[in-house]
Amino acid sequence: MTDIKRNDAGIPIRPLGKTGVDVSILGVGGGHLSRPTLTPDQSIELVHRAIDGGLSFFDNAWEYWEGESERRMGLALKGRRDKAVLMTKVCGRDRKTCEEHLNESLKRLQTDVIDVWQFHEINYDNDPDLLFAPGGGIEAMDAAVKAGKVRFVGFTGHKSPHIFQKMLSYDYNWDTVQLPISVLDYHYRSFQNEILPELNRRDIGVIAMKSLGGNGQLVSEAGLSVEECRRYVMSMPVSTLVAGMQSFENLEQDLEIVRNFSPMTEDEKTAFREQVADISGDGRHEWYKSTQFFDSAYHRDQHSFPPVGTVR
Repeated sequence: MTDIKRNDAGIPIRPLGKTGVDVSILGVGGGHLSRPTLTPDQSIELVHRAIDGGLSFFDNAWEYWEGESERRMGLALKGRRDKAVLMTKVCGRDRKTCEEHLNESLKRLQTDVIDVWQFHEINYDNDPDLLFAPGGGIEAMDAAVKAGKVRFVGFTGHKSPHIFQKMLSYDYNWDTVQLPISVLDYHYRSFQNEILPELNRRDIGVIAMKSLGGNGQLVSEAGLSVEECRRYVMSMPVSTLVAGMQSFENLEQDLEIVRNFSPMTEDEKTAFREQVADISGDGRHEWYKSTQFFDSAYHRDQHSFPPVGTVR
């Protein structure tokens, strides 16, 4: 972790696991591209500025803003596709739905191939069983790779390490896994303690997310700084950290952080963890683990859960 390889723009880069592809250690989160803070033209301009600034990893998902985030990303990458490692996520659990989602994603993103295709929100205990069942999503994933529509495959989630352990227990050659890592995660349902070592052992590309808590609450409520939260996660053995950027100011701030990045020492990481220990143990700032507040409505419906806030 001490030797830092940088691209021509001065941004640190790392291998995406065993894929043979290098990515910037900071990536652009697609879920923020269609928030009301950005017009469509501003979203496109933000992606252009990110590429010009040296960022090369771009996150998205079939369900973000009913497909609008993928549509904007597709427009933004016209003429620049070769500069982006493009990832999107699929919400289906059966083969037929996954294949439908893939075709829609390819059309919206205006590309013939998706670099990284991941199952979205593996948050429910039976998600692995659904995917690996006959006619399940794994069949769609295998077929997409064979057809050349997808280069690398993975899964994401934010609920509990034990569900990830179940996914990893299947004999499947995952290329990537996306998971929440923050300084608070160290103390509560910890993905960095329970999952990250196994991903590193298997040389699976680690895509970190929620370094600020998913909605910035580690800054607005826990009183931490953006710089120290980002730096902590990028100091871990991850390939890239997906960051939500919903303004040009956010982008410039994150570019400044990553250009000047130097890894935390072990003593610095320990001190930072101790600093937040008293507010970490109950999940009060990690609602994506402790509640369904951050779960996609698509997946709640998929599992026949009532809307958040329903009492019965």
